[in-house]
Amino acid sequence: MVDGSHANYDATTIRLHWLTVCLVVPLWILGQVADLFPHGPVNSGLWSIHVIMGFVLIPVILFRIVWRVFAGSGVDKGAYGAFYFPAKAAHCLLYALLCLVLILGVVNAFVRGYSLFGIIRLPQMGDPTLRRPVTGVHGLVANLLLGLVALHAIAALVHHYVLGDGVLRRMLPGWQRLSDTTRQAGG
Repeated sequence: MVDGSHANYDATTIRLHWLTVCLVVPLWILGQVADLFPHGPVNSGLWSIHVIMGFVLIPVILFRIVWRVFAGSGVDKGAYGAFYFPAKAAHCLLYALLCLVLILGVVNAFVRGYSLFGIIRLPQMGDPTLRRPVTGVHGLVANLLLGLVALHAIAALVHHYVLGDGVLRRMLPGWQRLSDTTRQAGG
């Protein structure tokens, strides 16, 4: 069980986590729905947003990895108890899938030579016959990533509502301070 003595994640880690969520989830949704529209301005616009958001996610993930390596997680090993190694493995797999889906997305964008809103044209590089397989693998890895993200979210909810160990509160801004204040007030 985790008690109040275990540290909260630092503000930068929390912001990077939620910024990643705010980019990854819409990216996945756009990837699922864009082709439901016939080729034209709506389809092209949705794919343009998808590609641009993907390129925005790259520096976020790179900074997040650098921050994690140099600043650590801010939560001591004891905070995870018996869940330390499964949590560590899940986080490593999340980072690996994020990096892989981003690399495949960049390759896909340049193999296709996307036109972004009809304004900027990404150059078409590489063998055009790679379009379909790269798109397929990119989509598969994105689906695996979202599946793992869903399991990650479910695990956080189980920790919060079933185990009551404070794992979820550590990643929510302001909740740690609120719970500390409540504890100090005797409530």
